[in-house]
Amino acid sequence: MFPRRPSPPQEVARTASEVTDLLAVLWGRAQADAPAGPTSPSQLRALLAIERREGGNMRALGEALGSTPPATSRLCDRLEAAGLVERRLSTASRREIELYLSRPGRALLDEIRAAQVREVSLVLAAMDPEAAEALHKGLAAFRDAAAEAVDGDGYERDAPAWLANPA
Repeated sequence: MFPRRPSPPQEVARTASEVTDLLAVLWGRAQADAPAGPTSPSQLRALLAIERREGGNMRALGEALGSTPPATSRLCDRLEAAGLVERRLSTASRREIELYLSRPGRALLDEIRAAQVREVSLVLAAMDPEAAEALHKGLAAFRDAAAEAVDGDGYERDAPAWLANPA
């Protein structure tokens, strides 16, 4: 038997894009069904960025989101009003405001992640076990490579604990 040739990167990227679209649908369902209620995609992105850079300032959040200062401020106003984010004066500079997730903000992210895992688990259960294991290995390798390749833009070099050790 001949060894199987690897798929061209463009084909793999196209498949990854299709999967991303399907995951967005699954995760959108999970997000809408979260006990804390639906959260807009921009609010969720902001919460995730704040979680990764706990104690960061508004400028850093705006850069991570690719958002203007006024839009970032309005978004934080809504998150703070919902009790998901806390703004604190910086100890280093009186002109800086630091952003932190509140307990309800952390709980919301935990709920959304648990719902996402449930949604994806239903699909994985329908897969051949060997294919699911190969997917797991491939996704872990992709996560690690992306963490190395992407610097800035809200990604950390180390994967978050919930992603590295999904229990």
